[in-house]
Amino acid sequence: MFIELTEFLRCPVLHEEMHLILVPDRMVGRMVVEGTIGCPVCRREFPVRAGIAWFDSQAPAEPAAPPDVDSLLAEAVRALLGLSNPGGYVVLIGSASALAPGLAGLMGGVHFIGVNAPRSIEASPTLSLVVHGSGLPLRRGMARGVVLGGEVAVSPWLEEGARVVLDGLRLVALRPDVREPVGVSPLGSGQGVWVGEKQRASPAGQAW
Repeated sequence: MFIELTEFLRCPVLHEEMHLILVPDRMVGRMVVEGTIGCPVCRREFPVRAGIAWFDSQAPAEPAAPPDVDSLLAEAVRALLGLSNPGGYVVLIGSASALAPGLAGLMGGVHFIGVNAPRSIEASPTLSLVVHGSGLPLRRGMARGVVLGGEVAVSPWLEEGARVVLDGLRLVALRPDVREPVGVSPLGSGQGVWVGEKQRASPAGQAW
């Protein structure tokens, strides 16, 4: 797990968002291989093992049929995300985590977060892995984009994706038949993908 990601993690327990505390035991460069993440509010601790931050004790079930990942799909997702400059984080949920190597080659300077990735996916300098079975252990409005595997392009993952993506930026799903969450405007669908944009909040706090 990329050590700077700690700033953008949140405890999955329902309470006020607070910066978590990381105690690394072993690092390779800027990647935490072994360590402990602690919540200063509820005092819960979550382990980092083999580079993976575990916010659940067990990994969710593997996707029944992960999509074929090729350079064309990675290029299509890159275009749909609409990011033209480096920096920040893009969240890949479920089987979409398999897109990380291809996207990293196309989007230099962006760090990827794989949530509940297939077991064949390994953490790397461009990909942090986290596990939580029922939500995203990430702070509100921290991501420049979210990509959902087809098997998780449903509630509550769509709502969680909308929560963590920045206003005016995009969610992409690897399936075309998506019911957009509140606050997200659909931009289009077809050829196995869907894309929507999170509405910007008005000064009064209402989406527009």
